[in-house]
Amino acid sequence: MIERNITPKLLQALADTPVVFLLGARQTGKSTLVQMLARQRKGSSYLTLDDAATLSAATSDPLGFIQGFDGPLVIDEVQKAPALFPAIKREVDRKRSPGRFLLTGSANVLLIPKVSESLAGRIEILTLWPFSQGEFKGVPETFVDKLFARTNLRAPRKPLPAARLVEKALRGGYPEICTTRVAARRDDWFRSYISTILQRDIRDLSNITGLIELPRLISMLATRVSSAINFADISRDLSIPQTTLKRYFALLEMTFLVHALSPWSSNNSKRLVKSRKLYLNDSGLLAHLLDLSKGRLGNYPERAGPLIENFVVMELRKQVSYSKTMPELFHFRTQAGREVDIVLENRSGEIVGIEVKAGATLGSKDFSGLKTLAQMAGKRFRRGVVLYTGQDAIPFGSGIHALPLSTLWA
Repeated sequence: MIERNITPKLLQALADTPVVFLLGARQTGKSTLVQMLARQRKGSSYLTLDDAATLSAATSDPLGFIQGFDGPLVIDEVQKAPALFPAIKREVDRKRSPGRFLLTGSANVLLIPKVSESLAGRIEILTLWPFSQGEFKGVPETFVDKLFARTNLRAPRKPLPAARLVEKALRGGYPEICTTRVAARRDDWFRSYISTILQRDIRDLSNITGLIELPRLISMLATRVSSAINFADISRDLSIPQTTLKRYFALLEMTFLVHALSPWSSNNSKRLVKSRKLYLNDSGLLAHLLDLSKGRLGNYPERAGPLIENFVVMELRKQVSYSKTMPELFHFRTQAGREVDIVLENRSGEIVGIEVKAGATLGSKDFSGLKTLAQMAGKRFRRGVVLYTGQDAIPFGSGIHALPLSTLWA
């Protein structure tokens, strides 16, 4: 079993918080992780609402269901029974003890105001993404924390060549299929996976009509990865009203299929583009939707950039979830076209900019966005990094470096 790097943080939360909610897309390993913890915690019970009988009991009498268990209780796929949340609140208020409830959900029901309000001040929320590259190697990555530390970043002794980086991006990190070497089998798995979420999980979340449009929508979004989200254009291309489109998009976000970076803003925010930037939750899923393989990338080289950028953004997102620094992720773009793919901002307001390049050679223009960001952030700017598929660490001015992409997890 591959060790999940979020486990220490999960155990810390259970040690001092009454309710811990582990969120994440389906098939990212939530059930495996919480079942392991349930076995290790004395007196703990594990239930899954994927079981019809258990779901029926939970929905027919939520409070009685909760009060039927004395020790720590693990409830898997809790979003299927939103009525449990007020019952959990009542039980926590009656007997407030750390680690009383460990919940998992494949949909972020905490975006629903009534649900989030019921557990305010009683809950810690963690997110489990597909496997990170560090988890594959059996090491906890520290790249995000080192970005904000007062130390120099070093390239790995043997940086991975571009071909191996592309292989990792094409594979993605979903536990069930990341070790499958036959690309056709991965495609079969992803087809079934997408169908399950679009036709079952989203139906459970909302009385939604027109489900036939959702596969078209996610396929369209895949072609726009790493670009600003323009609902007007997507609405026109798919002939879907913008109000309906935004509702669909919110459901895709709620089920963790799509992920958007908000724009970083400063005091001079009028000069910045305000649109969010689009990514999928896994580069392997993106490769499936775009029908990409190593061979096909040779025919469509323009798609290597968005694929690698999506891969890097999600590796950073995974690291943030178990980092000490826990910065927020943004993107940066001025109306003049200067941009930085990823901006990390820590709780002290310090800024780190990261550019992602699928090429192995760099020029001065590849650093122009970082220099603009540095000027705009002023003293808040900590450093800038260009991650690229080359092999060398190269300084490009004060506080700005190019590093091999595999520095992320080396």
